[in-house]
Amino acid sequence: MSVLNRFTWEELLEAMEREARKRHAPVYEFKKHITTPFHSLVAVLLSSRTKDETTAAVTKRLFQRVSSPEELLALSEEELAELIYPVGFYRVKARKLRELARALIERHAGEVPRTFRELVKLPGIGRKSANVVLSHMFNEPAIAVDTHVHRISNRLGIVSTSKPEETERELHRIVPEELKSKLNRAFVAFGQVVCKPVRPLCDACPLAEACPKVGVKA
Repeated sequence: MSVLNRFTWEELLEAMEREARKRHAPVYEFKKHITTPFHSLVAVLLSSRTKDETTAAVTKRLFQRVSSPEELLALSEEELAELIYPVGFYRVKARKLRELARALIERHAGEVPRTFRELVKLPGIGRKSANVVLSHMFNEPAIAVDTHVHRISNRLGIVSTSKPEETERELHRIVPEELKSKLNRAFVAFGQVVCKPVRPLCDACPLAEACPKVGVKA
């Protein structure tokens, strides 16, 4: 059983976003501060192992001071660490941010590259982060699979996978090309406020009647 037996992909994403916006999912507040590819790149680096609410507050503060790799590199590692506290591993990330800024300046004339191959060569940028930038900033048909996307895809019976990489491959196979860039944000928002890791709000979920609730404990 899968929610796709009842909903089209377009209907599924619309239902997720509608409910998530109604409940003020943190990712939408986060989005307000992400206006450039550089912002997006920095934000995905900061968001690792950090609550979305914390990342939103930190990016808002940081981007009031920094809008380019040059401005970021002008800050010392200590200044950066203070600015991005309390994100997880903030001292390590302060160092990585300076390495990222330097790489953008030296290799790409201060611009964010538009290909997956070049993005994953940047310090601190992995597969998921590269796909976030490609989908959110460049509207490329990339699918960023984080914990929300992996969990919800399996919970809704859309895929049956054990690793995020497997989920990404399966989703690429079945998601319509024109909707791929929208999937991550819809799933993340929905996962933040409805389809939570622990104690999901099944009673309030617009997908509940069609959801097999894989792995959800009564």
